[in-house]
Amino acid sequence: MHVAVVTETYPPEVNGVSMTLARMVGGLRARGHRVSLVRPRQDHETRDGGGDTAAAETLVAGWPIPQYPHLRLGLPAGARLRRLWSADRPDVVHVATEGPLGFSAVRAARLLALPVTSDFRTNFHAYASHYGMAWLQRPLLAYLRAFHNRTAATTVPTEALRRRLRADGFQRLTVVSRGVDTGRFDPAMRSDALRRTWGAGADEPVLLYVGRLAAEKNLALLVRSCRAVAAAVPRARLVLVGDGPLRGWLQAELPQAHFAGPRHGADLAVHYASADLFLFPSLTETFGNVVAEAMASGLAVLAFDHAAAAQLIEPGQSGVVVACDNPQQFERSAVALASSTATRAAMGVRARRRATAQGWDGVIDAFEAMLRQAMRGHPGPGGARPEATPLPPSSAGAARSAARS
Repeated sequence: MHVAVVTETYPPEVNGVSMTLARMVGGLRARGHRVSLVRPRQDHETRDGGGDTAAAETLVAGWPIPQYPHLRLGLPAGARLRRLWSADRPDVVHVATEGPLGFSAVRAARLLALPVTSDFRTNFHAYASHYGMAWLQRPLLAYLRAFHNRTAATTVPTEALRRRLRADGFQRLTVVSRGVDTGRFDPAMRSDALRRTWGAGADEPVLLYVGRLAAEKNLALLVRSCRAVAAAVPRARLVLVGDGPLRGWLQAELPQAHFAGPRHGADLAVHYASADLFLFPSLTETFGNVVAEAMASGLAVLAFDHAAAAQLIEPGQSGVVVACDNPQQFERSAVALASSTATRAAMGVRARRRATAQGWDGVIDAFEAMLRQAMRGHPGPGGARPEATPLPPSSAGAARSAARS
């Protein structure tokens, strides 16, 4: 197949969407498929706007996302994409993000009678309440529903999310889970030297958080939980990996914590493996790659019964999952796990075992099958195309407001 992939985030940008998509692209290429990539030009790249032929990339204009200047939102590029895909017609277009670039790509593909698929990877509508814009939740959901219902199939990472979106009117949803690199994320990466830089000895538990330091990650609960642990287990240490707009606030609230900043590759794997307990209080994930990475690294995981944690953790065996409406239980569980070396160790062994079954080959199999199904179900350039589903005017306006805010 020749697959055109359109995304507004891609490595070296570090987030769950970019890293997962890079694995999908690499997996398709390893199977002999041709993948051409369309994405915003990043800060370190030239402004000529041309594609990198060797890497099969087309770079388009974008603008920085407020509070995340290292990430860019792609500008609409419909006319350019129509020229590109008319001259070199892909078999299928896959749109990974729902911003202006993604919307223009869906429209361009439909105008050219190309089969087009999409990913639902981020609960943008759920973010609104964390930024004082709860009124945007319904119009953002309407925009996302209209966006994805224009495509032949939309991938979601869990069955629970598929059911929830289906109840909200989303159509043609396909579960394509996410894998974890158990060769990279491995308990063998543990480093006593790194632990010493954190002030942690062999018998002092290290609590770890990995992710954006942002409001949508429910970090106020992380603060409360860590304070409760500090009171019950004074020798415990806390390490936070990542960056974001709440870093300054967190440093003021948790002055004894070690802020490691963003970490990548083997360095990130060493940070995981050198900890003892992974705390993940987020309730806005569609999956949460960090949960699988922590489990592969041999850590006991505490999370809500949501997304990856609900799918991967055997409660009480390979970790602890807490009802989503019970933050007090999250705090109590953090204290209990921090207090018991034996419990953490036993859970970590089982977590590693569970994660080894979450490899990438099966995930790429499912993604490839979804693309082929979209191609088979498409009438082709000579056939009649389905009527376009118009975006509700209020939803389109809400999306523009969200992009500006």
